[in-house]
Amino acid sequence: MKKYNVAIVGATGAVGQTMLKILEERNFPVKNILLLASARSNGHVIEFKGEKITVQEAVPSSFEGIDIALFSAGKTVSKQLAPEAVKRGAIVIDNSNAFRMDSEVPLVVPEVNPEHIKKHKGIIANPNCSTTQMVVALKPIHDTVKIKRVVVSTYQAVSGTGVDAVEELKQQLKMILSGKAPKHEVYPYPIAFNVLPHIDIFDETGYSLEELKMVNETRKIFDDDSMAITATTVRVPVVNCHSESVNIETKEKLTADMAREILSKAPGIKVVDEPQRKQYPLPGDASGRDEVFIGRIREDFSLKNGLNLWIVADNLRKGAALNAVQIAENMSDNALI
Repeated sequence: MKKYNVAIVGATGAVGQTMLKILEERNFPVKNILLLASARSNGHVIEFKGEKITVQEAVPSSFEGIDIALFSAGKTVSKQLAPEAVKRGAIVIDNSNAFRMDSEVPLVVPEVNPEHIKKHKGIIANPNCSTTQMVVALKPIHDTVKIKRVVVSTYQAVSGTGVDAVEELKQQLKMILSGKAPKHEVYPYPIAFNVLPHIDIFDETGYSLEELKMVNETRKIFDDDSMAITATTVRVPVVNCHSESVNIETKEKLTADMAREILSKAPGIKVVDEPQRKQYPLPGDASGRDEVFIGRIREDFSLKNGLNLWIVADNLRKGAALNAVQIAENMSDNALI
């Protein structure tokens, strides 16, 4: 089996650490691993397959001899360094929003549109975490009866913001439970015992950038600009795993039982849908898992062809790191590297 020189950019962050863990778990054919981050992480030591690897500062010359570069360091770093990596022969799989809507860059979820991978010109984009889990759930339904409209409300964990947000939630909980006023820096208000209908910046229409990502990215992934989509994205005091309430209108009738059968056979999906036995997807059960969990599947009786779904997935894994590794696996399996 061919092995590859792999670089992880943003190796000390939550997603970068998860990428490294998944590469090891899935025994991806790594020849050499290069861990890159900002200058302040230079010299930090991380273990991979029992070997201690020293983190280096990410600079253009870092990518000499690299076959695959997994980026998880944010838009600014990706804009600066991804083209430099491509110049030096690397294929970049980028987790930021730097290139997602670039017409020259495929936006890929392997369970949904793997055929787009081969269209790349050096860079492949990972979708937003909330988009990824939703399109995995919608793909089998869209293939069967075509989806006309999507209304999604998200309940997103603080790990989607990063390790500082996770720590802030934990500290706020301690302060509140000890009778103290919580301090906040990461979010505009305390997140502990709270819900914030605010993820990313708002535009002049009142929609947030996170909401618009879900609209535009979903259309691009399905290659269907006619799909009507609206989103409300919300931050909740959960450490890990995003949840979504999704209402869809289809062109043809699909009963709840039919939807369960279709979804239960689809790749990357686990149906957990026995509400009478209190069985439905929970963030606490999905954390650390690779599947997209779907439950509360029921018909929307206010529409002729409506369905409701409850979707939960680990945003650090399937929402980010795992999806990137799956893209690399697909390229390896199909001799695209």
